[in-house]
Amino acid sequence: MRLPKKFYVLFLNALIGAMQVLYAQIHRVEPPFWWSGMHHSTLELLIYGDEIVTYQLETSLPLDTLKYTPNNNYLFINLNVKEVAPGTYPLTFTHPQKPTLTIDYTFHGRKPLSANRQGFDASDVIYLLMPDRFANGDPTNDTVATLAEAVDRNKQDGRHGGDLQGVLEHIDYLKALGVTALWMTPLCEDNDAQGSYHTYAQSDLYRIDARFGTNENYKQLSEKLHEQGLKLIMDYVTNHWGLPHWMVQDPPEENFFHQHPSYTSTNHRKEIVSDPYASQKDLEEFWGGWFVPSMPDLNQRHPLLLQYLIQNALWWIEYADLDGLRIDTYPYNYPDAMAQWVQAIRAEYPQINLVGESWVDSTLHSAYWQAESPLAALQNYNAHLPSVMDFSLFRALTHAFKENNVAWDKGTDRLYRSLQNDFLYTNPFNVLVFLENHDTNRINDTYPDFNTYKNALKVLLTLRGIPQLYYGTEIGMTGKKSNGDGDIRRDFPGGWPGDPQNAFDPLHRTARQKQYFDFTQRLLNWRKNTPAIHWGKTLHFVPQNDVYVYFRIYKNQRVLVLVNNHPEPQSIDWQDYKEGLGGHTFGRTVESQSKIDFSKPFTLTGQTTLILTFDNPINTTE
Repeated sequence: MRLPKKFYVLFLNALIGAMQVLYAQIHRVEPPFWWSGMHHSTLELLIYGDEIVTYQLETSLPLDTLKYTPNNNYLFINLNVKEVAPGTYPLTFTHPQKPTLTIDYTFHGRKPLSANRQGFDASDVIYLLMPDRFANGDPTNDTVATLAEAVDRNKQDGRHGGDLQGVLEHIDYLKALGVTALWMTPLCEDNDAQGSYHTYAQSDLYRIDARFGTNENYKQLSEKLHEQGLKLIMDYVTNHWGLPHWMVQDPPEENFFHQHPSYTSTNHRKEIVSDPYASQKDLEEFWGGWFVPSMPDLNQRHPLLLQYLIQNALWWIEYADLDGLRIDTYPYNYPDAMAQWVQAIRAEYPQINLVGESWVDSTLHSAYWQAESPLAALQNYNAHLPSVMDFSLFRALTHAFKENNVAWDKGTDRLYRSLQNDFLYTNPFNVLVFLENHDTNRINDTYPDFNTYKNALKVLLTLRGIPQLYYGTEIGMTGKKSNGDGDIRRDFPGGWPGDPQNAFDPLHRTARQKQYFDFTQRLLNWRKNTPAIHWGKTLHFVPQNDVYVYFRIYKNQRVLVLVNNHPEPQSIDWQDYKEGLGGHTFGRTVESQSKIDFSKPFTLTGQTTLILTFDNPINTTE
């Protein structure tokens, strides 16, 4: 007898419902899948389900140990996966009074040469953007029913709807601009009720926030960037999560997070870690206090949590084919635990670059965090971290061009004195240098006139290190932190359907936007093909009358930078700089290709920076 179609539909719905009841017992499996052939040979598989520890596990996978916590909803399965081949393996959970639960766990084959990825370096220029504020390529995901905060562009600190599709649609813009790597602020789910657009208070570490798109969208973006020769850097947060995080709502055990009788803030004294006289009380307050009330502080010293963070970082690097990580609030984490975290990532990917946000004004305290630091060695510590952010140079760059006609510790002397401390870094080529980011004043408010912007950018892009630009700088965008974080994180004009003006399109840029973009583009594309700027040694001279002169020298290529921060023209005596000229008799300016004869007197216009290259290589200097 043939049953009506309606019967089959009802039967199928009932079957699906029964399966949902069955699988509802297991809410999370993390990591959701893994890869064969990883150097990281022990996999800590987190199973989160209702009273999961009361079930008996059966699996053909090589089981090492089972780890339990006081919360019966958590089971940590340690598997020795060194020899596990690609394929799907069942994990069966049996119970004498309850239905059997089965999970099919998959191991994928790795991408060829995955372990040999090179990461980003001094030949790159990084473009930092906030996905929510860059471009809205898919308005259908602006508001998601399962997530708390809906889109509202009228709120300065609200969700504005930018997403991964918006970034994907403007890869050609990034390519044309001349940047070579993309760093986006965090993308994983942040389900805070308000202010969630920055996503630094994440609620799910294995899921891209649905208002940005999907995990597959992120992977697709990585693929398209790589096709265009651009790299992708993930912003990673090890110090804190958001209150709505599922593990915060039902902790494996209390000391996964730093708990206090009442809200206790960190003291934010970042230099305290390298302070030889620091009290244990102050250190514990720094490490264990919360960053803000909405961000529970993670205890990286807990071995299960540390392994969770290691595996999550490895998972994203492998899954999305990442070229590096930027680690948020780096000194706030326990140093020994973070050294283990970095070592595990570098063991899997020896050449990948990781840069830590070490927001301290002193090179001394910043250099402490770079790998093999002799300063840290005095305390028997090695962070193993390849790169740090150079906040000392940031401070110099954002003050120097406001202070004219001074001779000591002001103006260009700030630049000179900051670079004098480079001996403290184990590798000054591998530090991140910048004029601004998502936490600072916009450089075009710090230096509101175009000429000063040109001077600052020329210096940034010719110093040692890895330069980072902030989205919209290249079109003259402004914003002040004193007006609220949203003011320094404005929407990129033209990124939303119906925007009255589109700065992505060269035919629709305002005169100001065109002026800024054209200059920035020219300089970035010149830098891209100038190895002396990437790898050249620095030779600089004591500033005289606020004139700072330095060379970058690599093999048979050299670049000369002349910075006159004085409001009046200054005479240049080429004999003073013959050590850097290396026998050259003339140079050409990068901007106009004007020839400058070193045998003739030269006057450098006030508040002007010139970059000179040399046509005829004479000396070969490593």
